[in-house]
Amino acid sequence: MKRNGIILLMGLLLLLTAGLIAFKTNQNAIDDQILTYTVDTKTQDLQLFWKNDKGETFKSIQNLKNYVESKTLTLTFAMNGGMFNKDFSPQGLFIQNKKIRMILDTADGNGNFYLKPNGIFYITTDNKPFVCKTTNFNYNGKIKYATQSGPMLIIDGQVHSAFKDGSTNLNIRNGVGILPDNRVVFAMSKTEINFYDFAKYFQSLGCKNALYLDGFVSRTYLPEKNWTQTDGNFGVIFGVTVKKNK
Repeated sequence: MKRNGIILLMGLLLLLTAGLIAFKTNQNAIDDQILTYTVDTKTQDLQLFWKNDKGETFKSIQNLKNYVESKTLTLTFAMNGGMFNKDFSPQGLFIQNKKIRMILDTADGNGNFYLKPNGIFYITTDNKPFVCKTTNFNYNGKIKYATQSGPMLIIDGQVHSAFKDGSTNLNIRNGVGILPDNRVVFAMSKTEINFYDFAKYFQSLGCKNALYLDGFVSRTYLPEKNWTQTDGNFGVIFGVTVKKNK
């Protein structure tokens, strides 16, 4: 009886070890597939960029990089910041430096932007970041930056109900979420991924709410991780800058 108990215990330990190895292997595979960057809006300067001083749309990360460097700043991170129209204007709500540049879009339509619920990422004037459903958004005049996109990836901790495990709808994707410690996390898949798996990644990080930004046009500039895409042809761009060392 004692010998049987030892054998049973050893078997359970082997199963547990195998499970942990499989989990770690799977997690490493996901980490290899998705590029992430976290931002503390209390200490870092995260902005939304659209046009330069001449009123010209940046379009590419390289153009934004050149612009911030002309202001004696260094671009440490950049990522396309949501969907846009044919003229490169932001699709849906866009607030920049407390000014409403494009109004909220609550209409119905086709495409990912209108896969309800869609949502809004915003930063308040006291540097607190949020992601919420469009229907829950309340403009109070104390919002510094905001961009609307869709669909929501994670809603109150749950994966968007329209996403299906095993879906063959694969694409490069990027998105943004809020971590439990209130930092912002940006993520972009390095390879094609479906909505379900992409949303599950944000859920695994503990995000209660996360928002999809865009698909195949997605680009990220993150030199600290040796990822330096500086091309692109899009509207709004997220950027983190620091002052250049003299």
